[in-house]
Amino acid sequence: MNYTTQMDAARKGIITGEMQAAASRELIEPDKLRRLVAQGTAVIPANKNHKSLDPCAIGEGLKTKINVNLGISKDCCNIETELEKVQKAIELKADAIMDLSCYGKTEEFRRRLVEMSPAAIGTVPVYDAVGLYDKDLEKITAEEFLGVAEKHARDGVDFMTIHAGINRETAARFKKNPRLTNIVSRGGALLYAWMELNYRENPFFEYYDELLDICRKYDVTVSLGDACRPGSIKDATDASQIQELIVLGELTKRAWVKDVQVMIEGPGHMALNEIAPNMLLEKKLCHGAPFYVLGPLVTDVAPGYDHITSAIGGAIAAANGADFLCYVTPAEHLRLPTLDDMKEGIIASRIAAHAADIAKGVPGAVLWDNEMSAARRSLDWTKMFELAMDPEKAKRYRAESSPENEDTCAMCGKMCAVRNMNKVMSREKL
Repeated sequence: MNYTTQMDAARKGIITGEMQAAASRELIEPDKLRRLVAQGTAVIPANKNHKSLDPCAIGEGLKTKINVNLGISKDCCNIETELEKVQKAIELKADAIMDLSCYGKTEEFRRRLVEMSPAAIGTVPVYDAVGLYDKDLEKITAEEFLGVAEKHARDGVDFMTIHAGINRETAARFKKNPRLTNIVSRGGALLYAWMELNYRENPFFEYYDELLDICRKYDVTVSLGDACRPGSIKDATDASQIQELIVLGELTKRAWVKDVQVMIEGPGHMALNEIAPNMLLEKKLCHGAPFYVLGPLVTDVAPGYDHITSAIGGAIAAANGADFLCYVTPAEHLRLPTLDDMKEGIIASRIAAHAADIAKGVPGAVLWDNEMSAARRSLDWTKMFELAMDPEKAKRYRAESSPENEDTCAMCGKMCAVRNMNKVMSREKL
């Protein structure tokens, strides 16, 4: 039986190779995943032209996935440096990589990225349009914006962030409800400016059906961007954010009519007590579509440590229904991240995702922790390093401070509770 997209196949009762592979990673039956994809509560971003892909599923009841942002810009345009980051992100088990390139040879970088990456690849076409056409923003046509989206789809990207929810109605709501930090989404700000300069509707909203046709042709998952995400905790859960979320829910249903998979992007900056209600709002207003969040960052005053503010919010968000976490590095709000910044951001996001999976009872999640605890009880350092989320750092910390007794650490020595309990329970002398 023929099918056009993963959603189309799922609705026809077909279990694709991608569903088989993704279900195996989730420790669930393929038909269970097929049902989730059919109803839109899970997605498998898998462009037909991404031949190196190791498919993963994102959504309800599945392991929380993490995304890494990379890409070239005018200030940092070394393709080889960014590809080095890509390789490291893959080694650190990122589930997806977003190419946010906005300058220079974006096509070369994107194609090499797709060719080498088993992780799902995402892009933001509006960024590329500004650099590709090399002309003033207001002079880029609706057709040209769509042309960039089709180029990305043809090149093999698995999901695209499309800021279609910032339409004229949403913009009017924003004007009536002033914010402390206005619009902080780069894509959202570009499209808001384009609408204001041209007195026209957002082209991705006006020609949304044409965009869906492109996505259906290549099986690209639409990641509906949150142009009005809060850029400060003061702006969280305000009229602009909720107005856009309502529009995104309507756009989700239109995509599903064409068998196009959808994710919803979310905040942003948000106080701890607002995170759980926001997860419920998204799931209600967007009909259970997978939720992809940036953070949320739970305070605005920790530049240099926003991988931590993000991990705190991400763990709470995922435990309450978010499905996909976009990593944040220590360099957030300050500069483009280095390789080391990227590593810290990935590990922080993976900790948040795993902690949430334990809370949600995701199949197999807690087994990893139980294995680590068993290795600690046995003082099996080799096994502990093997199980560590970051083995390299764990080994380095142990090597930097050698204990007198090899079966202990430098903190407790012979007073180690684990060592002493093992000896007492086996009736050995301390």
